[in-house]
Parts: sequence; structure tokens; C-alpha cells
Amino acid sequence: MITVDGSLGEGGGQVLRTALGLSLVTGEPFRIHHIRAGRKKPGLMPQHLTAVNAAGELGGAGVEGAAIGSQQLTFTPQRVRPGDYHFAVRTAGSMTLVAQTLLTALLVADGPSRLTLEGGTHNPFAPPFDFLDKTFLSLVSRMGPTVEAALERPGFYPAGGGRFTVTVTPAAHLAPLELLERGAVRSRRARALVASLPRRIAEREVGIIRKKLGWGEDELSIEEVRNSRGPGNVVMIEIESEHVTEVFTAFGRRGVPAEQVAGLAAEAAREYLAADVPVGTHLADQLLVPLALAGGGRFKTLPLSGHARTNLEIVKRFLPVDARVEETATDQRRVTLTRA
Repeated sequence: MITVDGSLGEGGGQVLRTALGLSLVTGEPFRIHHIRAGRKKPGLMPQHLTAVNAAGELGGAGVEGAAIGSQQLTFTPQRVRPGDYHFAVRTAGSMTLVAQTLLTALLVADGPSRLTLEGGTHNPFAPPFDFLDKTFLSLVSRMGPTVEAALERPGFYPAGGGRFTVTVTPAAHLAPLELLERGAVRSRRARALVASLPRRIAEREVGIIRKKLGWGEDELSIEEVRNSRGPGNVVMIEIESEHVTEVFTAFGRRGVPAEQVAGLAAEAAREYLAADVPVGTHLADQLLVPLALAGGGRFKTLPLSGHARTNLEIVKRFLPVDARVEETATDQRRVTLTRA
């Protein structure tokens, strides 16, 4: 049985989620202790418990320690059972992260699956649905499987209540992926979304994007969300290039000026464009698991976050892969994964 220290690196929930997904796909049981030890409230929160229970149902697993606040868990999977599943969290906990946990196994399962997920879709502590759909899943689909996502209703923090579906037609094996060049930028788009909040907030945000990035009116838009169960505000900047689409986000919250929210998203997009790399910081973290499952791949990115380095350590506990991170420029890194 594999033993995992949940306090590794940032000591967050990604250690648990990566271990769950890889345990399902490899059939290797694991025991994790110090779950989310680096967080203000350690142990399992509703979102993490949802991921554990969903993984357990998907893999017919024996689970010990699955309770709110638990800091230890034992997970013993059996066979992954593809099919039609529905999972929900009653909070605004990110269901995009739950989706990624389950996708690890469903991408190479022995039949198609459909997930219906309810909870948070646009959460400041996780990749939003738009990133999952346009950035991550589009790349995973190049590796062999066909994965499609559809947003039925957004769920903003703190109300939650969002709903989306993911359909998966798996592949017998994942093909390695190489992303060393971004290619020409094909389109740029910045959107400011507001739900149950004044439109002027979004107007101020797109004004800042126009000022900081120099984009034209046809590249900026405002969306007033009508079917959300609670208020919310998010700025999303989408850059579609020849080989990859990246999405950068910033979330409005009480007491933070709209100008500051938009400025954070604009700065992230500007840093990415200036570095001339195809893979942004968050995408680098997310790509490690599918590339490891494929047995190899390469990509060029910004300097790796601590989150990504921790994720890589967990991957190597479950899969026979070697990873090499090379500095190709001050603000560039080339990451290469190969079979050990």
C-alpha cells in the first residue's frame, strides 16, 4: 500500500485528489495522513469528501476515514466502472476539481461515461468551468479520448448551485503530448461576468482590461448571468493561439475594487504573453497527470509553482515516470516526462 503525506508542499487538497485519481487508474491502494495540513481548516471539507465518495463509487473502493474534518484516509479501489453518474456538493466547493479527479480514470476506462456535477463552477480557489472546457479538456482530447463539457448553470462562491455535464469516450491508451510552441495568437477575448450585481462593476472591469492590455472594443464583453443561485463576479481573459487556448481569471469579492480584480487577470495574461510559452502556470500543474498516464510528453511553461512540484511528487508515487525541469530562459521552463 502506498503511503502519502498530505502535508507535502502547500499541504492542500490537490495531494488527495491526485492520489485518488491515480489510485483508481492503477488499482493501487493508498493511505494518506495529514490531509490538508497546510490549510487554515485542515482535514476533509465538503468538496474533498465529495471527491472521495465519488471516486469510491466509481471504483467500487473500500474507504476508511471519509468524514468531514478527517485527516487520515485509506482508499482501496477495485475495478473502475464507467457509466452515468451524478455527484453534488451542497457548498460552493469546486466541482471542476472533482471532475478532474474522476477523469484521470475515465479517460482510459473500458467504456464511455457521463458525469453530472453540481456545486461550484466559478470558485476563486480552483480553475473555473471555462478553463476546464476550453483549455484542459481540449488538450486531453488530443491525446486520444473525446471529452466534452456543457455548462447548464454557473455556481459562484459562496452560494454554489452550479451544474455541468462531462461526457467521456475513452481511449485504450493516452498518446504523449508535446507543447513547446504557442504559435500565432488567433483571437483574444475578455469577459466580465456579473450575477445579481450592478452592471457598472463589469463596465469598470472591461475598462481596466482595455487600458492595461490595449485591446479593442470588439475583444471585450459584459455578460449578466440570469440563472445563478447567488451573486458573483469574475473576469476571464481567453487567449486562443495556434496550439493552445489559455484562460486567465480573477474573482470579485466584497471589499475589493473592480479595478483591482481586472488588474489581476490582466497582469496574469500579460505575463503569459511576455514569456512566449504555450502553457500557463495553472495548466502546467493540470497537465502532469495525463502526460504521466501517457508515459511521456513535453511542454514549455513559466517557472513551476510549488503546487505543480508537489503534484509531480505524488504522480511519481503511483506511476513509473521520470521528470526533468530545465531552465530555458529566466521566465521559461521546459518540462519533460518519460517512462522510468
